[in-house]
Parts: sequence; C-alpha cells; structure tokens
Amino acid sequence: MRARDALMLGMTLAVPTTVLAQASGEATAKHASPPAASRLVVMPASDVKWTDLDPGAPGVKVADLWGNHATGAFGALFKLPAGFAAPLHTHTYDMKVVILSGTYIQAPEGKPEFRLGPGSYFLQPGGDYRHTTSCDQASDCVFFVEGKGKFDLKPVDAGKAAPR
Repeated sequence: MRARDALMLGMTLAVPTTVLAQASGEATAKHASPPAASRLVVMPASDVKWTDLDPGAPGVKVADLWGNHATGAFGALFKLPAGFAAPLHTHTYDMKVVILSGTYIQAPEGKPEFRLGPGSYFLQPGGDYRHTTSCDQASDCVFFVEGKGKFDLKPVDAGKAAPR
C-alpha cells in the first residue's frame, strides 16, 4: 500500500459515520435541524409590547422579546425614565445587559459608580452583588437584558450587613 493510500484510509476511518452520512446527504431526521426560515423571528419596533414592570416602580417598562421575564429565562427590553433611581438591591440570576440609549448608572456597594452609554455591555452578577441602579436625568434609558432565570429585584435593608 502506498503512503498516500494509507493516509487516506486512516483519515476515512477517523471521520465519524454521522459526518460521512451528513456529507453524503443521508442525515437522519434525528440529527436534522428545522429549516432556517422556520426559525426566523422578526419583531418590528411597532410590534414590541411594553408593559409596566412593577407598580412600585412608576414609569419602568419591560418588553419581552423571548421567554417571560416574570417566570424564567428571557430576553427583554427595559426602559427606565430619565432620573429614575432604584435603592440598594440584588438579583437572583446573572444578567447580560446591553445599553441601547440614555446613560445607565450603577453603583456597586462600597465602590465608585460606573456610567454606561449606548453600545456598552456589562454582566450583572446575581446572588449577593449589592448595587444601586439609576438613569441619568438627560434622557430615558433603554437596554436589552438576557437572563437564565426570572427577573427579580430584592431590596437590601440599608442597616443590614452584606453576607460573608
């Protein structure tokens, strides 16, 4: 057997049979993905449904894009009115946040605040990460949030020490 033939045989034996089946067009329905067109989701801004987040937070709005922010994993738009401020609090789950408009302000307990404008990103830790959240007075803040669990805001008693 020539060296080239031996190399080709070795490469063929190393390729999993599912890859060979898919390459030859024999993919089973078990491994097939739905057609791309059936997975397409389009939501023009005019179709986004804004609702009040919480009666205790006047003017704060949320619009679920997928999932449900009140019950589990979600992707949603949030809107804070200009000048809004939430007192010291925590969240149960991590959240990935992208600022779309306005200037979002967060102050981690005992640390300097940070201010983020449009196009900025941050990972909001869940658990015992205590912080305040606000929106600059100049304009409303709109941001996208993705979370693996429901959105919650758990106020922290200002006189209570942070857990160790």
